[in-house]
Amino acid sequence: MRGHRGFRRAALAAGAVLLLAAGCSGNDASPAADAGRPAENVELTFWTWAPNMDKVVAGWNAKHPEIQVTVNKQDGGDPAVTKLLTAIKAGSGAPDLMQAEYQKIPTLVSADALADISQHLDKGVAGHFPETVWNSVTLGSDAVYGVPQDSGPMQFYYRADIFKQLGLTVPTTWEEYAQTAKKLHAADPKKYLGTFSANDPGWFVGLAQQAGASWWGIDGESWSVSVDDEATLKVADYWGGLVESGVIDNKPMYTPEWNAALNNGTQVGWLSAVWAPGVLEGNAAATKGKWQMAPMPQWDKSQPATGNWGGSATSVTSQSKHPAEAAKFIEWLNTSPEAVDALAKVSGIYPADQPGQSAALSAPPAFFANQTDFYQVAADTAKTARSFTFGPNVNVAYSAYTDQFGKAAESRSRAAFTAAVRAMQKTTLDNLKSSGFSVK
Repeated sequence: MRGHRGFRRAALAAGAVLLLAAGCSGNDASPAADAGRPAENVELTFWTWAPNMDKVVAGWNAKHPEIQVTVNKQDGGDPAVTKLLTAIKAGSGAPDLMQAEYQKIPTLVSADALADISQHLDKGVAGHFPETVWNSVTLGSDAVYGVPQDSGPMQFYYRADIFKQLGLTVPTTWEEYAQTAKKLHAADPKKYLGTFSANDPGWFVGLAQQAGASWWGIDGESWSVSVDDEATLKVADYWGGLVESGVIDNKPMYTPEWNAALNNGTQVGWLSAVWAPGVLEGNAAATKGKWQMAPMPQWDKSQPATGNWGGSATSVTSQSKHPAEAAKFIEWLNTSPEAVDALAKVSGIYPADQPGQSAALSAPPAFFANQTDFYQVAADTAKTARSFTFGPNVNVAYSAYTDQFGKAAESRSRAAFTAAVRAMQKTTLDNLKSSGFSVK
């Protein structure tokens, strides 16, 4: 494993060029379907944390008695990955199917936990997804380690009533965002346009991705690490300046204090992903109808871009004895109109499947019922998401983020923010080398 620890040889051979054909196919049947029914009935186990996934899967089970899928609800994030890797190492207990966050896929592939299902999928499946999302399951190669399920394009959420009350305009550039933050805080020192959250590395990744960053790369059979690239340093310096000046808060998100600020109007804006309405509804129900969503402020308005915060794929594990049938199911789950509609309306997620989005998301979220173009804005911004390559030690980089930016945010020092990025680079690079990966 150490000789090619990052990926199988075939996955690395393609290098870092992340260009894939995205032609749509009119054929709805996969090669697995063309091969006919399996010789005997197949039972698959599916680990997922998505809400009500059992109800979505029921639609498949009703029509496919020969391939039955049992949903096993799991915790998301690191616990899910740890549990799967433990089962893979033990050689038993792993599911056939696994919901995998995009940033965790390189880690799972490096541990030989996911199967390459490229031979079992319809050739047109890539055309259902934005190129940047599809790259997340292929790692720049011909191998395919899952079918995208949902994505998290980022936008700007703001209290429209407070903007109107204070005569503020919605910022379209980061320069305007800083000016609006200053004007808002001057009008009411208790109010902030946002906060810098040292507890949320995925949030910061989305901001860096929008600016053009990509922290890892694949060069032949080696990894490269560039956490401290120009784009990331620019983002860190920008936010460090806002925190240092005091016009942006420095408190973490998802705390009782932050929830209270959403409720009482002292947190006036939130840079978040398309799933934000659910969080706002749960944490600030009394503010329903007072929020609006707009594209993220831009570094260059002539080249609109966004980043992603979150998102996951459905993958087949390397220990599944029925990879063809499992691949057939996940292609249905994430590309068929029936399933995509259920993912959106029953599980409440933002499906990555572009053809199915318009039908599945015809009405805005209930919390944003006053903004009828909500999902149109989301779809338009999602198309501008830039590529971002994750590496096999993303957990190390994320841990370094919370450590280093926790100190920087507390110090309110602009210089500390860029220093935090450089410290993350060293930690991530040193770990990759010491873990036995080939690094350039």
